[in-house]
Amino acid sequence: MKALDYNLLVKGIFFDAVGMLSMAIPVVGPFLDLAWAPVAAKQMSKMYSGRKGKFASILVFIEEILPFTDIVPSFTLMWVYTFLINTEPRPNKGRVIPIRIKD
Repeated sequence: MKALDYNLLVKGIFFDAVGMLSMAIPVVGPFLDLAWAPVAAKQMSKMYSGRKGKFASILVFIEEILPFTDIVPSFTLMWVYTFLINTEPRPNKGRVIPIRIKD
């Protein structure tokens, strides 16, 4: 069973909310998306490493650049994919898990 990383979920919901806030500002909002897109892509690649993180950062960049696509919660969807849908085991990240064998 994979351990769910709820810190990534909270960060993802926050970044999704920031991305959606630009829709609330009528005239300036699309220009804010131009500034937010590279920041969101960088955050996505920091939060999720490897090929999946790179692919997700490209998608979030495109999603933030395109108009009227801010409603898509990219970070939250990536968390759902990583922790609930993906069946690959996650790497151990250098932690040693002791295993006791009884003779």
